[in-house]
Amino acid sequence: MKNFNDSKLKIIPLGGLEQIGLNITAFEFEDSIIVVDCGLAFPEDDMLGIDLVIPDVTYLKNNIEKVKGFIITHGHEDHIGALPYILRDINVPIYATKLTIGIIERKLKEHNLLKNTKRKVVKHGQSINLGSFRIEFIKTNHSIADASALAIYSPAGTVIHTGDFKVDYTPVFGDAIDLQRLGEIGKKGVLALMCDSTNAERPGFTMSERTVGKTFDNIFSEHRNTRIIIATFASNVDRVQQIINSAYKYGRKVVVEGRSMVNIISTALELGYLNIPENTLIEIEQMKNYPDEQMVLITTGSQGESMAALSRMASDVHRKVSIKPGDTVIFSSNPIPGNEKAVSKVINELSMKGADVIFQDAHVSGHACQEEIKLIYSLVRPKYALPVHGEYRHRKAQAGIAASLGIPKDHIFMLHSGDVLEVCDEYAAVVDQVQAGSILVDGLGVGDVGNIVLRDRQHLAEDGILIVVLTLEKYSNQVLAGPDIVSRGFVYVRESEILMDEARHVVENALDECMNRRISDWGKIKNIIKDSLSDYLWKKTKRNPMILPIIMEV
Repeated sequence: MKNFNDSKLKIIPLGGLEQIGLNITAFEFEDSIIVVDCGLAFPEDDMLGIDLVIPDVTYLKNNIEKVKGFIITHGHEDHIGALPYILRDINVPIYATKLTIGIIERKLKEHNLLKNTKRKVVKHGQSINLGSFRIEFIKTNHSIADASALAIYSPAGTVIHTGDFKVDYTPVFGDAIDLQRLGEIGKKGVLALMCDSTNAERPGFTMSERTVGKTFDNIFSEHRNTRIIIATFASNVDRVQQIINSAYKYGRKVVVEGRSMVNIISTALELGYLNIPENTLIEIEQMKNYPDEQMVLITTGSQGESMAALSRMASDVHRKVSIKPGDTVIFSSNPIPGNEKAVSKVINELSMKGADVIFQDAHVSGHACQEEIKLIYSLVRPKYALPVHGEYRHRKAQAGIAASLGIPKDHIFMLHSGDVLEVCDEYAAVVDQVQAGSILVDGLGVGDVGNIVLRDRQHLAEDGILIVVLTLEKYSNQVLAGPDIVSRGFVYVRESEILMDEARHVVENALDECMNRRISDWGKIKNIIKDSLSDYLWKKTKRNPMILPIIMEV
């Protein structure tokens, strides 16, 4: 007889619940696991030198024989960015809609993974069968085309995962969100709803993407005599479409600048998600052949990223474009939490160069506000609510919405990454914790920089380093040369000669003490030098530089 315990659905978020980014969730039923999304996060300020952060998938590695595939909701970095790193260990097929697969393929190509990764394009309304699961893709709207919600059917019940979404009745490309289908599935009974929480603190509805088109139209008609530069998210193909529509209407040529922007736009063009009138797009080299009032530049860098095209233009290091007085620069995005300072720095730099900077009203969010979240809950009518995608406060706000709609408090789960939630009709409970967390990527190294290395980097950044070099005679341990002290990032040596001289004396005294106590073990000698020098420097400067004694023997 089958153990009753085995036939429950397990939902295991491996990331994406503590911050915006790093989205990845495993669904497990008996001997099948499917994984929804596989995103990266950008490093926190204290992660010095780290390029990106990917989720820890030890649990999937340990259960690799159960893992059937990755199901991807849409093509944003925080949902697909970790794939090239994680596919090396977990090489299973990827299922997603056409544009999403197109963007993923470009990524895999860069990492030489295209040949050995299986990919399958799924249309909205289609289902795929993987092990004990059937997954249906449902059309939604978002700030990138081809976004999907998922209905995950398991023997224990149905889970709806909204992916990132908003309700847009008048999208720029394609159809509105399939509310009817969500309602039909809701009528049949839904075990749990995992809903996007990003804007759960904001009342009302998110405006349609089309409203931005009207704003662009107005800006273009008011600034007919200047060059127009628009910074936006590379992935927002609909936004780019509307900029191109306005440019065409006002007789302007369009240049696309910034690597990620060029990549996504060429993918979208190939797959038919962008409609660009002939002779509208020109190469950046041809810009000089047209007067300013006939030019629109679409660029990356709306988040103030220091290496992106707009920041390079603002600080005069862009090879082909420099900002000049009279340029109109439009920020068609809101700062992601944490990027406000960087964005304001770029706006200041642009203004100093005489540009007219517009950053109000040229953006709408891609995420649902409170009324749309209520709409989804009312259609889906889930038994359990699992708010996902957002920082704790965003998810807490959604938990409040769920409660206001009559979902009992003990049916709303505020999960943490690594929690194993067992769910069936009778009950839902967190029954276990699996390994989850962040793995840091620095250059080509994945996971070779851990907490200890980061701690050293912070130490070096805060207090600098002193290197003590001395040469000892073999056997007798007499000091033959040194001690010499080299300092980096601690004090400016030329102005601190007395301090460095005294530091040298401290090391010499420590060495004398070692001789007197007949200590010949180098490890011990190094520690004694370290401790005495560190005490002295703390007394004198109230700083704790990293101290590295280096002993050579002759």
